[in-house]
Amino acid sequence: MDRTIVEEVSARRKRKYSVVITLLIAGLILGILIFRYYLTPSINKSAYTTATAEIGEISNTINATGEVLPEFEEVLSSPISGAITTVLLNAGTKIKPGQSILTLDKSAAETDHHKLVYQIESKENEIRKLKLDLQKSFYDINSSNSIKQLRISSLVDAVSNAKRLFKAGGGTREGIEQAELNLKVAELEKKQLENEIKSKQQTMLIEIREAEIALAIQRNDEAAAKRKLNLANIIATHDGVITWVNKNIGASVHEGEVLARIADLSGFKVAGSITDNMQDQVHQNMPVLIRFNEVLLKGHIVNISPAISNSIVSFDIRLDESNAQLRPNQKVDVFLITATRTKVVRVANGSAFKGATSDQIFVIEGNKAVRRTVKTGMRNFDYVEILSGIKSGDKVITSDMSAYSNATTIDLTN
Repeated sequence: MDRTIVEEVSARRKRKYSVVITLLIAGLILGILIFRYYLTPSINKSAYTTATAEIGEISNTINATGEVLPEFEEVLSSPISGAITTVLLNAGTKIKPGQSILTLDKSAAETDHHKLVYQIESKENEIRKLKLDLQKSFYDINSSNSIKQLRISSLVDAVSNAKRLFKAGGGTREGIEQAELNLKVAELEKKQLENEIKSKQQTMLIEIREAEIALAIQRNDEAAAKRKLNLANIIATHDGVITWVNKNIGASVHEGEVLARIADLSGFKVAGSITDNMQDQVHQNMPVLIRFNEVLLKGHIVNISPAISNSIVSFDIRLDESNAQLRPNQKVDVFLITATRTKVVRVANGSAFKGATSDQIFVIEGNKAVRRTVKTGMRNFDYVEILSGIKSGDKVITSDMSAYSNATTIDLTN
């Protein structure tokens, strides 16, 4: 029994000891937290960036990508299939209308052109022969028709004579009937011949017309082949700069294959693209900002491609003004403006703003930075709209201050 009492007392002491140890540890942790809370940290002024709140305009934007393209670009394609024989000008060369860039081997195209010329000559001879045949047919048929008419006239006289003889008693009724039958047969033969004449004339006229149509097609083909031969010396039709040229001398190219590109560098446009989940927010004449090399240009969307490729929507941007720093194929940042507000409190955007509608930031007051809770509205790559928490003229730390998340005040040191 005494042993049981001793064990209970010992257990009670152990529990009391454990509680005391736990309370001491909790108190120590609480003390450290309180110490850290009331201890004012410091930061060197060179370790952060600041911005002053101001009254101004702010636009809400959607990020997109873009590529600078010449507003006008002439694409010179191969008019024939052949090999590149000479390259006269290289990329980067300024060019004027009429200047030749490269030449192609025209031997195969010339052979095809000569073949078309011979085919045209053959078709012209065929048409002449058809017309001669038609004329001969007209003559032969008209001659036969005249002979038929003479025979009919003779048979008409024979009928009259048979009737006269019958009245005079020197002929028979059978003689009259035979003469009339012969006349009727001759008249039917003449009518049949006239129908044959008409049918043959129409047939031959159709044949001639078909031959003339075929000849016209061949002449068009020959003219096109001749024009392609003339274009085989690839020349420019506008002022500009050669941006690309196929320099593979001896390489075979097919008809329609691009050989050179000439750009007019006096004006540029931007080809923009954005993911298709933003498609509903992109519309015609939408204002746009273009940024590159610290340069900001304004523009607007002039064309939206109806086709979606690889989940990307493409659109064209016309710049409100050009810039001397623009270059073909230059990559730029594109910002589509969805809304704009004026006369708002705004601060330069920085890593201190996390994207939420409410942020904890530090405002500089003398040699201290004081934590404030601010509510934000619209934002873009440059500015954040401040709805409450700071006013115009307040100086704000825009750097990431996550390391001071438990501090309410920070001493600023030099």
